Amino acid sequence: MVKMGDKQQDENVETSESEDDDEMEMCQMEGADEEMEDENEDEKVYLPGEPLEEGEELVCDESAYMMYHQAQTGAPCLSFDIIPDSLGDKRETFPLTCYCASGSQSEHGHLNHVIVMKMENLHRTTKEKKESDENEDESDEEDEEEDDDEEKKPELETASIKHSGSVNRIRVTTIGQKSIAATWSENGKVYIWDLTRPLHAVNDSNIMSVYIRNEESPAPIYTFKGHQVEGFAVDWSPLMEGRLLTGDCKKNIHLWTPKEGGAWHVDQRPYSGHTSSVEDIQWSPNENNVFASCSVDRSIRIWDARAAPNKACMLTAEEAHDRDVNVLHWNRNEPFIASGGDDGVIKVWDLRQFQKGKAAASFKHHTAPITSIEWNPYDSSVFAASGSDNQITIWDLSVEKDTEGEGEPDVPPQLLFIHQGQTDIKELHWHKQLPGVIVSTAHSGFNIFRTISV
Repeated sequence: MVKMGDKQQDENVETSESEDDDEMEMCQMEGADEEMEDENEDEKVYLPGEPLEEGEELVCDESAYMMYHQAQTGAPCLSFDIIPDSLGDKRETFPLTCYCASGSQSEHGHLNHVIVMKMENLHRTTKEKKESDENEDESDEEDEEEDDDEEKKPELETASIKHSGSVNRIRVTTIGQKSIAATWSENGKVYIWDLTRPLHAVNDSNIMSVYIRNEESPAPIYTFKGHQVEGFAVDWSPLMEGRLLTGDCKKNIHLWTPKEGGAWHVDQRPYSGHTSSVEDIQWSPNENNVFASCSVDRSIRIWDARAAPNKACMLTAEEAHDRDVNVLHWNRNEPFIASGGDDGVIKVWDLRQFQKGKAAASFKHHTAPITSIEWNPYDSSVFAASGSDNQITIWDLSVEKDTEGEGEPDVPPQLLFIHQGQTDIKELHWHKQLPGVIVSTAHSGFNIFRTISV
């Protein structure tokens, strides 16, 4: 059951006035083109942190987006992942469709869910300007516009699965023909879920009716209790189907290997080179047995899973950031890793020079901890990052400083775009099948957008 919402605010920020945590049936999705203001003579570029004069307000520049929509799912979902679909790769023809799996963090711990989401009918944001004949009947024109707007309304379908405890992080992979999710729970357990049934529900209204009527909630297909404490780090191997890594707040990393019959063997010998909580972990996109991890101990480590866990750490940047290292991400085509920390700094590491412990590039724009970072799968020089300062930034390492530019904003030349409008942004992902499209989640809900810059 899905309830579509109308505009709630005039600004590019949305708040929810109602939620149903038990059934997760109250969902809203909006096209941001309903909220964007007409251009006026006094508009100017705003940089985060600048004071607003009396009477000034922030409005979204519609011309900066090819697409921009918002969605809400009741309780905040502070982690999510994009579910690969069979609709084709490199899809750029509007309207678009996107599938995601998210995990809620309700104040009521027993009312949390894994939520499978289908966002469809995602149209372009920018409207084409049309000249109208002065003698044309205005009422007919308005009726046509209303019909057109109705057809272009985005749609959101969700199917939920009950989850024990808040979802710290969720990651999705494909095993065989099935979409499988791993979730880290605040109760210290890692769950594995088969998303087949909820995916069928969001794709078929008849199945959805049965799913809701019978209050279906598939049980996890596997549960691991060996960590004993909660954690956040989790990643599926992109090269070896079903292989998984999980890291906890006690500094331990465990390797999962799939077994026949849908189970996993979890090596009880932890990779324990870190001295504090493991915050993020990721397999190399090119080497079967290599992975990277980052920690509250401020270090980034590169591991070889073929070695014994106590000897597997190959390379270490001990003082990678001045404070906790929160997130990292491998570049798929170049020997680079991007990282972000509590110091608000973004760093790019060249693995060919990693043992020297010095980043190849460092950027200080965000004024609060970096919460997510990810390379663009279609352009190896571009990455996006989010911060607790309510910003998503898009960067291009190939851009050089224009020494002749005058009157340009005082920002790093590699900074392409700043996206705002969400409160307390937690995670972002580029969509691997929709070039240039970013999905992000925050306390204020989801955004899905594509800028003109990428």
